Amino acid sequence: MTADNEDAGFIMAYEDSADRVPVLWIHGFPLNNTMWDPQITGLADVARSIAPDLRGHGLSEPTLATPYTVGLFAEDCLRLLDYLDAEGPVVVAGLSMGGYVALEFCRRAPERVLGLILAATKATPDSDAAKKARDESADVAENEGVQQVVEGLLGKMLAPRTYRDDPELVEYLHSMMMGTTPEGMVGALKAMRDRPDSTVDLPEFEMPALVIHGQDDQLIPTSEAKAMVLALPSAELVLVPNAGHMVNLEQSEIFNEAVRSFLEKFYEE
Repeated sequence: MTADNEDAGFIMAYEDSADRVPVLWIHGFPLNNTMWDPQITGLADVARSIAPDLRGHGLSEPTLATPYTVGLFAEDCLRLLDYLDAEGPVVVAGLSMGGYVALEFCRRAPERVLGLILAATKATPDSDAAKKARDESADVAENEGVQQVVEGLLGKMLAPRTYRDDPELVEYLHSMMMGTTPEGMVGALKAMRDRPDSTVDLPEFEMPALVIHGQDDQLIPTSEAKAMVLALPSAELVLVPNAGHMVNLEQSEIFNEAVRSFLEKFYEE
């Protein structure tokens, strides 16, 4: 499906399912909403899944006039919810870059957040070295194409065991990453580079939170997940064995079980 968003000046693609607890699934970099297929299908009985493609990713077209920021991504998500008449609070779930957007969403519209799911992400900003690496990757994407960035990143997206033993998932992830436009990739890299420090905001996020992290994540250490849980007022941590950065795909059953248990709390209320 697509939403013609006149305010944003582009057409945003999204998936929307069922009439359950609404969950806004925000994908990571450089991916799209199909990364959430195991969750959209596996949790259909407990979740109304709303899964946008961020600008320049998947089926959402890139934009050139407006610099990409996590704030812009969050505003796009808010506008999508308005378009869908989802005015009540939703569970906001984000993986990696999607987690950065989810945290920005909480800053901008805490009244619209029923719960928060943070997967394979962190609240801390980029270090100077990380910012430099983002700029280098952006230059490669712009001048040499997305394939060079994808090839350098693909092996780090999964646990070493997964990368070795699950070629079907490797190919699926590779194809998804290659579907990102150069403009979307460059814009997202710069948005992540310039994102704010969210650690100061975590104590103010009083909504229930679930933090899920792969024990073999090669991009973000588990210490970042543990730090977020300690700072959030009401959070639980699930560390998933034999999973890397793409924890929701590598161990989808464990991931879904944790999310299901989290969502059931809202039915009890």
